[in-house]
Amino acid sequence: MTEMPRAVCVIGEALIDIVRTSDATTELPGGSPANVAYGLGLLGVDTTFLTHLGDDERGRLIAEHLAGVRLAAGSQSAARTSTAAATIGATGAASYVFDLDWSLPADASTPPARVLHTGSIASFLAPGADTVRSLLKAAEAGTIVTYDPNIRPSIIGSRDDNIGRFEAMASLASVVKLSDEDAAWLYPHLTVDEVLPQVLALGPRLAIVTLGGDGSILATRELRVQVPSARVTVVDTIGAGDTYMASLVYSLLDIDPTAVSEAELLGMGRRAAAAAGITVSRAGADLPTLAEVEAALEALAESETELETDPETETAPEPEADQP
Repeated sequence: MTEMPRAVCVIGEALIDIVRTSDATTELPGGSPANVAYGLGLLGVDTTFLTHLGDDERGRLIAEHLAGVRLAAGSQSAARTSTAAATIGATGAASYVFDLDWSLPADASTPPARVLHTGSIASFLAPGADTVRSLLKAAEAGTIVTYDPNIRPSIIGSRDDNIGRFEAMASLASVVKLSDEDAAWLYPHLTVDEVLPQVLALGPRLAIVTLGGDGSILATRELRVQVPSARVTVVDTIGAGDTYMASLVYSLLDIDPTAVSEAELLGMGRRAAAAAGITVSRAGADLPTLAEVEAALEALAESETELETDPETETAPEPEADQP
């Protein structure tokens, strides 16, 4: 693999989340790729973000929020900054309504980076999606391409109109991450266990499906592990998948997805679960810092050690790898 800078470039939409609860309405920076870029910045990663912001109050709010992330040239050329209205239900789950404009300059480019990430609406909505695919195709040899479709049917339309777009993007990726809802929407006649090899057959070396409170599954063509979710009290789920994705990208700075081991898969999954657990335990897309993730992992290791040394406590078996 060609040696690349220990850096990440994220391509995708940034917008303002208008969050409505029974108590109040607030406006906060959001968008799945923006959240991933922001999360990587909090993890101390050298991150560049190629996006489409307006030179308006909302656009400036996003730029200030992403202070630890470098905005790529041409990222502030939109006529207006996009929005997503999120309504939080009684269970803490969010539903969305979008007002989104997505495009990129014709001369858009990405800097050399160890990982190039994209996903969500940016990979489906014209005209920007076509530019995103071109940028992925032009990625330098040695770049790890990660993709999270983060399906939003209310914006992108029907499954039949978009399955081809998803599979074209996935075929350019080294790593694909789906939620269980994404998997069911893309492949409604397949189980999660059947979706994983389906995605791997498109070309990626690593496929992941997150299962909400039931954890996540990470699979290559040779290995499969299941990792439990963190045990936390859920406040809301905004940003959970983006936190998980940012953590995966962080891990991939030091892991080769073409030759990943069982221990590495488990470590990636456990770190991502710990990070996502922090986010869902707080209101909004409040992603964790590196110190917070490390502290959560340390606490988890200590609790597992206590269970192992207590003869009166039964411990749950560790996830095992098996054939996909």
